[in-house]
Amino acid sequence: MGFCWSTVMVNNMEESLKFYEDIVGLTIDRRFKAGPKMEIAFLGDGETKLELVHNSDLNEVTLGKDISLGFQFNSVDEMMTLVKEKGIEIQSGPFQPNPNIKYFFILDPNGLKIQIVEKSS
Repeated sequence: MGFCWSTVMVNNMEESLKFYEDIVGLTIDRRFKAGPKMEIAFLGDGETKLELVHNSDLNEVTLGKDISLGFQFNSVDEMMTLVKEKGIEIQSGPFQPNPNIKYFFILDPNGLKIQIVEKSS
């Protein structure tokens, strides 16, 4: 068994792609129309992907407030500077529950919590 992808329904495909490319650093693996009113994009260059789905029939996407996606970076401090420069509000943190991990949370354009993580050792 292998984990394939996480799917996020999005309000605006272009805005969401810009966030995941510019902030998280994911690249578009493939993007396609899945019918007259639906578009799908898979992001990431590894085995596991993030799938973004936009359906123009949906007026608003509702995401659970207790779900988050975590992405690892070399420096939480550098990422905090980047998101502030991009006008993205830090929702909470930074936290450092032990010497080996530090993280903070932001929201993607759809309100999904994104955890920015730095691990050491």
